[in-house]
Amino acid sequence: MYAIIETGSKQYRIEEGSKIVVEKLACEAGSEITLDRVLMLGGPECRVGTPYLPGVAVTAEVVEHGRGPKIKVFKRWRRNDSRKLRGHRQENTTLLVKNINLG
Repeated sequence: MYAIIETGSKQYRIEEGSKIVVEKLACEAGSEITLDRVLMLGGPECRVGTPYLPGVAVTAEVVEHGRGPKIKVFKRWRRNDSRKLRGHRQENTTLLVKNINLG
């Protein structure tokens, strides 16, 4: 059985025991978190929400907080001899999916 959840304006396909990297969540490492924005349940019987499934939630453990790779943002204006270079690292959270509560 798998589920499709939404967190941080992105959608993820998860199964029990899988690890996912999502945008940073405001919780401590080692704590458990409940994700209730479940869009779809898949398996032998498929259920699709409108937009979310009522009563269905996913329990996950926060493994760690980290940062992604550095991305360089370079802007150049023609005929002005002007340019700007910036860097960015997105903060993220690693989650370990414990179980899918069908409700």
